[in-house]
Amino acid sequence: MATIPHRRSLTTVTYHASQQPQNLLKIPAKPLPQENQTKPISDITQAQRREQQQNQNQLLSLIKSCTQKTHLLQIHAHLVRTSLLQDPTISLNFLSRLALSPVRDADYSRQFFTQISNPLVSHYNTMIRAYSVSNSPLEGVFMYREMKRQGLRVNPLSSSFALKSCIKLSSLLGGVQIHAAILRDGHQSDSLLLTTLMDLYSCCEKCDEACKVFDEIPERDTVAWNVLISCCIRNNRTRDALGLFDIMQSGSDGCDPDDVTCLLLLQACARLNALEFGERIHSYIEEHGYGNASNLCNSLVAMYSRCGCLDKAYGVFKGMRIKNVVSWSAMISGLAMNGHGREAIEAFWEMRKMGVQPDDQTFTGVLSACSHCGLVDEGMVFFDSMSKEFGILPNIHHYGCMVDLLSRAGLLDQAYQLIMSMGFKPDPTIWRTLLGACRIHGHVALGEQVIGHLIELKAQEAGDYALLLNIYSSAGNWEKVMEVRKFMQEKAIQTTPGCSTIVLKGVVHEFVVDDVSHPRKHEIYEMLDEINQQLKIAGYVADIYSELHNLGAEEKGIALSYHSEKLAIAFGVLATPPGTTIRVAKNLRTCIDCHNFAKEVEKLMLNQKAQGRGLEMPRAPIY
Repeated sequence: MATIPHRRSLTTVTYHASQQPQNLLKIPAKPLPQENQTKPISDITQAQRREQQQNQNQLLSLIKSCTQKTHLLQIHAHLVRTSLLQDPTISLNFLSRLALSPVRDADYSRQFFTQISNPLVSHYNTMIRAYSVSNSPLEGVFMYREMKRQGLRVNPLSSSFALKSCIKLSSLLGGVQIHAAILRDGHQSDSLLLTTLMDLYSCCEKCDEACKVFDEIPERDTVAWNVLISCCIRNNRTRDALGLFDIMQSGSDGCDPDDVTCLLLLQACARLNALEFGERIHSYIEEHGYGNASNLCNSLVAMYSRCGCLDKAYGVFKGMRIKNVVSWSAMISGLAMNGHGREAIEAFWEMRKMGVQPDDQTFTGVLSACSHCGLVDEGMVFFDSMSKEFGILPNIHHYGCMVDLLSRAGLLDQAYQLIMSMGFKPDPTIWRTLLGACRIHGHVALGEQVIGHLIELKAQEAGDYALLLNIYSSAGNWEKVMEVRKFMQEKAIQTTPGCSTIVLKGVVHEFVVDDVSHPRKHEIYEMLDEINQQLKIAGYVADIYSELHNLGAEEKGIALSYHSEKLAIAFGVLATPPGTTIRVAKNLRTCIDCHNFAKEVEKLMLNQKAQGRGLEMPRAPIY
């Protein structure tokens, strides 16, 4: 445990206060006459009591109105001279102003705290709360423990602020210890405290524990539900988060979703590609008067963009009365991720015409637009202008976009040199971007170098070795493939199974490769075989380089036939009426063959529509 700072002497504080400009404040309170300070309270006249109370009220008002540290120093000196520092009401108000107001000073607050002879629970709570929102949250935990050692009985606020310190520290052990103290102190029925405890378990990726705490809350409010939804999203239980919205709307707990609920669920819909559910949230927002909230509108733009509905994203964007930089950045990123790079750049210039200054997120969207559309020269110009024209230093995300831009253009060596020239340490993501490009362009030597860098960072994952396997298999180096496979087996490295999802009528359907778990599996495979047959007639040939095993061409084609994306598309064709857009989301990068498959299916659908033939094929664009 960290050492509690030594108590600072009154003389030292008085000296510092005396160095400040004098007569800045007219402090009304004055000390009682010396003879009155030694008399019993009963001997003090009623008039003196009124005067003392009036002076105290004026002093409290003065403390609450202070906006400068120099004024607080003068008041501090006055409190020391008059012994009012030991008055619990005055010392608490002064400490709160010093620790929690815009002029907060954690070190000075601690020094003042040590001068209080017998600090109360409220004094400790103020300090713990101050530390929980500072850059020294660990001190808040130490203060909580010190409070208990002093024999003071903590209250729910004490534990709540200490938990917030643990949240900032991501300290599961500290949180569990406070949880035990909550049970010992009999505070397990405090709903607000248990909500904070839920948040602690959520931040520490203990979703099951958070759910148990939620079940124990005697009176759940909307805040508790929102923390539970946030917990599910943070811990990759996005579908559960969507289900909670239905439970809230049922009214079983008397808690209606609010604007924060909608904000969280829009993020969940964007992750899950759940367009139908996102539209439900949009309707709820409009019906309940949240439609003018800029943060919700920005989230709607992002959600519709992620789901491939640019027309609806633009509709929300156009209808916003006030478009801030976040709004423009969301629209630019939406255009970029949907392949409309030049339109994204045009939106950037339109934003500048409107007098909106771009930020780092704006440039992430613009550089991403250049990357997706192969605009190398334009991307270089924007990248250089960030610091020269707008004073924005490129961060790791901007460098990542540039590496992706150069890699897509086949300039792998230039991308590598850019990474090595960064003024900060590359993260694993940027190396994986380059590794993926090595796979696409068959750059074996550079791929091996990139894996070496990932090993140095101790950040290599199963997916990285899968990419290296792909690089070797594409080059026909089966000996290296066997070496990597053997290494992965020895180290028990297992790859994450690819999973594709499609949402129909609010229900999320999941598929993995060669999936046989779906109740309509026989119909799905029949439909996929029919699609494959039609594509074969149209001249489509599977990209066998996407298959990592040493098989013959025909065997590789068969192995590629039942990837999760293809099964999801087949189910979409089977389960939706003509005119329905099929949207498929995947947890991993789509392989080249599945990407080509989706494009060919869309082409075939358009050809069939033009010829007026009613073939049972995909009905509309596939995302």
